[in-house]
Amino acid sequence: MSSFRERRKVTQEAFGIYLNAKELKVVRINSPYWIPSDPDWVFLAPEVNMTLLKIRDLAREKKQVTEPDKIVWM
Repeated sequence: MSSFRERRKVTQEAFGIYLNAKELKVVRINSPYWIPSDPDWVFLAPEVNMTLLKIRDLAREKKQVTEPDKIVWM
């Protein structure tokens, strides 16, 4: 069984912005209650305070979607 510190580290590393490219939706994860899972959700960035405009730019740069301007918050 992992220690509290190990679990906390893994959880904090999972915080950030996740993208569902199929549905063109993003979600901000900053608590351990729900961490999106593969393959529908892709970790896009660790910055939880990123704006939607920056998220769209990042999705465009990483070629995650063909129409990043249609990405919306979940």
